[in-house]
Amino acid sequence: MPSYAPAALKAVLGPTNTGKTHLAIERMCGHSSGLMGFPLRLLAREVYERVVRIKGADQVALLTGEERIAPPGARYVLATAEAMPVRGGFGAFSDFAFVAVDEIQLAADPERGHIFTDRMLNARGREETMLLGSASMAPLVRSLLPKAEIVSRPRFSMLRYGGPQKLSRLPRRCAVVAFSVEEVYRVAELLRRHRGGAAIVMGALSPATRNAQVAMFEAGEVDYLVATDAIGMGLNLNVDHVAFASLRKFDGRRTRRLTVAEMAQIAGRAGRHQRDGTFGDVGAADGEPAFSAEEIERIEEHRFDPVEQIFWREADLPMDDVDTLIEALMERPARPGLRAAPESIDLAVLQYLADL
Repeated sequence: MPSYAPAALKAVLGPTNTGKTHLAIERMCGHSSGLMGFPLRLLAREVYERVVRIKGADQVALLTGEERIAPPGARYVLATAEAMPVRGGFGAFSDFAFVAVDEIQLAADPERGHIFTDRMLNARGREETMLLGSASMAPLVRSLLPKAEIVSRPRFSMLRYGGPQKLSRLPRRCAVVAFSVEEVYRVAELLRRHRGGAAIVMGALSPATRNAQVAMFEAGEVDYLVATDAIGMGLNLNVDHVAFASLRKFDGRRTRRLTVAEMAQIAGRAGRHQRDGTFGDVGAADGEPAFSAEEIERIEEHRFDPVEQIFWREADLPMDDVDTLIEALMERPARPGLRAAPESIDLAVLQYLADL
């Protein structure tokens, strides 16, 4: 395998709400061109709107699975990780002075991890590259990218456990996090009955509807927001308290309890730069115990187990014939710290069609 680390490479690591994404936006806007990859369409759209205000709509593109805004002269591209034009696709979007990849700890996700691993190892800017994510990625960054400079971002506000509370007694400027569409709507309806209203934010909504819901909360028209765990991925919301409706989620394969790192990613959205935040729960309907004392302590102190392995799949795929393509998709990684991605639907379908 090739050597992955160029000289102008920084890994900016730290807890949520430490300004990592804001720093990358500032750095990108100081370059002649730039590309940033995000884990969520909603986050890519939010940053797109921020950069448009700085550079103008004719200079900025948005590439996601549901939206494509690509002015001919665009020099700054905001995209989901999957849509990042890192190998010459999308016309001129193949060469950038600055490149950033957000939430690189998602490289440890079985379903999407290989995408983030590829971007982390291969997406590079001509002049500067930034990898943004959790401090739990530091050991792997040092191992896989030994020439990368690691920059630690401390959190300047406190995050404290506020205990369990009934929905009817939640404080204002609160986000309630649920892990299914049904639960989001159920909680939102209860908040409307007891507290007068709630905004809803989740990926299933159209971009226009999501933006309108966020604007309603940010303007103070409602004091409560009900969201999926998408809120943990850097959405810029003015939230003082985060309440968990459940501590279990379906991860695409099974329903499981959140890891401490996942809890902290979500809880950490409470508070702002120097304003403290709190987190708690509203009593899970599934009977799952609330936070343990150890979980609370680790979340408050930002102590998480280091990520030891991330998922990898060959990304530079040969298209000469089907057999060669399948062989490349089944290749095993040779470097420590990289783990073969689980067999995906695209590979299974390709193998099935090849056998017909």
